[in-house]
Amino acid sequence: MSDFTGRTALITGSTSGIGRGIADKLAGSGARVLITGRDLERGHNAVAEIRAAGGKADFIAADLHDAASAKALAAEAVALAGEVDILVNSAGIFILGPTAALTEADFDATYNINVKALYFLVAALAPPMAERGRGAIINITTAFAEKGAVGPAIYGSSKAAVGLLTKSWAAEFGPSGVRVNEVSPGAVLTEGTQRVFGEAVHDFPNGTPANRVGTPAEIAAAVVFLASDEASYIHGASIAVDGGMAI
Repeated sequence: MSDFTGRTALITGSTSGIGRGIADKLAGSGARVLITGRDLERGHNAVAEIRAAGGKADFIAADLHDAASAKALAAEAVALAGEVDILVNSAGIFILGPTAALTEADFDATYNINVKALYFLVAALAPPMAERGRGAIINITTAFAEKGAVGPAIYGSSKAAVGLLTKSWAAEFGPSGVRVNEVSPGAVLTEGTQRVFGEAVHDFPNGTPANRVGTPAEIAAAVVFLASDEASYIHGASIAVDGGMAI
């Protein structure tokens, strides 16, 4: 198991779902994790549970929707922890529907959270990593960033933009010791997917090699690997953790 003792990891959108799974696994590997999200109760509960399990955790309330909110989160994280060694961009929203049925507000909300806030959070935290000569950034995307389907056009295209940013940042910051990669999940059983799709979420992976939905812990395992020293020669990669959905 990778040892992240002495390192601080900021995981956005980590009060529940995939982000929470990532926070749990990083904390279990020795990292101090900074939990972020909009729900204060879930944030404080997450911290309490991680601490009860012997991990180190703190909560920062954050509603990432623009450049200012991203810069504020970066500043608070640095003020609290001194430096951020690992950044996992897990926060995001998925608004689904036919193209003509979705609104400009739907489009703006998706791109503001999934792309703009992420962009400016990296802009704030990657340069200090580069100055120190080390760091890892992992972006969470989706199988729908490369797979056409009816409904997820706005969501998938926003994550496709993140995919290009991942490669661009790998080229920009990699020579300074900062590795930037992404994990692309398929259908994962979370509070969010159950709320939006109900039991239908279990039908999405039908016909895939795995033939089942994934778990946050399975996504987290790939993130922890990419954040670790074992992945020291991996830059700008996208690891599909989707049960074979993309093949």
